Amino acid sequence: MHPIDPAATAWLLASTALVLLMTPGLAIFYGGMVRTTGVLNMIMMSFISIPLVTVAWLLLGYTIAFSEDGAGGFLGNLRHVGMLGITPDTAHGAVPELLYATFQVTFAIITAALVSGAIADRAKFAAWMVFVPVWAVVVYSVVAHWVWGPGGWLAKLGVLDYAGGLVVEIVSGSSALALALVLGPRIGFKKDAMRPHNLPLVLLGVGLLWFGWFGFNAGSALAANGTAAAIFLNTLVAGCLGMLGWLSVEQIRDGRPTTFGAASGVVAGLVAITPSCGTVNTLGAAVVGLAAGVVCSFAISAKFRFNYDDSLDVVGVHFVGGVVGVSLIGLLATAVMTSGPRGLFYGGGLGQLGKQSLAIVVVAVYAFTVSFALAKLIDRVMGFRLSAEDETTGVDLTQHAETAYAEGVHGHLPLRRPGPDERSP
Repeated sequence: MHPIDPAATAWLLASTALVLLMTPGLAIFYGGMVRTTGVLNMIMMSFISIPLVTVAWLLLGYTIAFSEDGAGGFLGNLRHVGMLGITPDTAHGAVPELLYATFQVTFAIITAALVSGAIADRAKFAAWMVFVPVWAVVVYSVVAHWVWGPGGWLAKLGVLDYAGGLVVEIVSGSSALALALVLGPRIGFKKDAMRPHNLPLVLLGVGLLWFGWFGFNAGSALAANGTAAAIFLNTLVAGCLGMLGWLSVEQIRDGRPTTFGAASGVVAGLVAITPSCGTVNTLGAAVVGLAAGVVCSFAISAKFRFNYDDSLDVVGVHFVGGVVGVSLIGLLATAVMTSGPRGLFYGGGLGQLGKQSLAIVVVAVYAFTVSFALAKLIDRVMGFRLSAEDETTGVDLTQHAETAYAEGVHGHLPLRRPGPDERSP
């Protein structure tokens, strides 16, 4: 048994809190992006992911993802169902395993919350509550074992994903596309303007995301050391260059850089550096962030060309940004950051790029296929999409009996039906 390092434990405690903060940050970010009739629902879809994923993780998710391999590199064993066999003294490397499990569940939570952005304004909240915990076990936990788990087949192949380009970004983007296709486009898609209703809220949300992302990436070092410091800087640099890349495209293409573009560019850069933060140097982080900002600024328009309504650009930013980041490891990985494989530009040949590309395809196909099947099943059993009448009325009112902004003196609907004696004659 390894001794527990107090310094590493303290750093991971702080990082875990930072990553958990990302989900409320995402809720605010998404809440500002939707129309006024869907703000509360969008925020609630992120917040409800916290308890739903946590329960699923403690019962089955953690043991599937991080127990010793039990199925040829595809699944962990069931030794830790319900967190059995893990005590406060059980170590994962230099930190308590209970803390490591808590750190990892915050990743699963934010991944589920990300998916919700693709189905804004049109999903039944009860159906989302069924989808999330099942998805966390059969999609997220399985891929996490492949990439990060002991004996995971992609890990044994030599695929690199430091903090979640495959496990978080490509999984969320692929799953988001599946749900967008199952539910279909919003009423008025490509006809009505569906602009963010509150850009200051969007910027506040992205600020909280950026803050939490330092724990997301640097916390994955599992130690307060030079590697964590380098990752911290890489995370800052990539976010900055992502913003500059996106704004540059807007300036050249449209003549005006926008606040929404600035926020989106930051997220694109952070998404792309997530898998490579521990494998590229500072210059590499700049390249990764800039590339993601530019590529994602064009990718978000694909939904109009191919007629799928990815409401808040989960596919265009998280899937595409994840692909950029995972792929560039094959070019930019350097021995300065890791003793592992090097990228093509540092004398490593094309082998690593091939492994990264294979992982992208396999993870995307698995996440999309299982998410599509699960969403279809839920849709058949209980219906996943709102009725046209409820969607037109507004998802906040029909799903939560509330609105984010008071209209006159009425800020919410009654929470119960009036009794016979209370009805108007």
